[in-house]
Amino acid sequence: MHDDQVQVTTDVVAALVREQFPAWSGETIRPLASTGTVHAIFRIGHGLSARFPLRPADAAEVSAVLEREARASAELARVSRFPVPEPVALGRPGAGYPMPWAVQTWLPGTIAFDADPSGSVAFAEDLAAFIAALRAAETRGRTFGGDGRGGVLAHHDAWMARCFAESGGLLDVPRLRRLWSRFRELPRSGADVMSHGDLIPGNVLVAGGRLSGVLDTGGFGPADPALDLVGAWHLLGPGPRDVLRRALACDDLEWERGKAWAFQQAMGVVWYYAETNPTMSGMGRRTLDRILRSAE
Repeated sequence: MHDDQVQVTTDVVAALVREQFPAWSGETIRPLASTGTVHAIFRIGHGLSARFPLRPADAAEVSAVLEREARASAELARVSRFPVPEPVALGRPGAGYPMPWAVQTWLPGTIAFDADPSGSVAFAEDLAAFIAALRAAETRGRTFGGDGRGGVLAHHDAWMARCFAESGGLLDVPRLRRLWSRFRELPRSGADVMSHGDLIPGNVLVAGGRLSGVLDTGGFGPADPALDLVGAWHLLGPGPRDVLRRALACDDLEWERGKAWAFQQAMGVVWYYAETNPTMSGMGRRTLDRILRSAE
């Protein structure tokens, strides 16, 4: 998916496990087919999964990121009534793999890409309950750190300009430019709250039309209260989307900012993953279509 991607094989993972975690050396190692764009995922036996960063970076920096993500995941697990992966161990570079890697608990379930919950009112209610629990968690004085989505919309102008330039022939760019020109001006409507930060279909597990678990929790941290509303646009159709909005008592400004963050994310994945990850690219198209339809 990335020009500089590090290749990770089952043999490499098995060697790392034997060297660093011999207690698991008898477990079966299986690669997991995933729409994820940041990590290669491997199962270790039935109860664990290992995550290997795909893009090369300084080992010390990767270690610091993985440690921070482990702390964030453990913190989120304490406030969520829905199952989430919990950190188990951190591995070191070795066996030809140049960076640290992480082990966490495995969650069963079907990701929302494969078990589409977009028409489920019950799922929308569950998702609202998950977001509300995160919002109610203590920030302990922390504020948005400035990386990625969740701060000032207009700070993403340069990235959006690139997205518009790369999307010619893929999307109705003039119409989308006009929409961003409105979104970027939306003011903040509240103080930072704790947020998952990436509620896309690949990070949500579904069973029987209900929310059964949430993945990729290492980004849990303070952000714009509207950020987790991206899930309304990535995951839900019109009726359930309205159910989520009512459950969270979103005013017009917060709702529009949530739409703006979903727009910013969707614009990036359409062109970037058009050839290498069609599922992610298709998610972006679907989200943009939902946003445009809501504006009609």
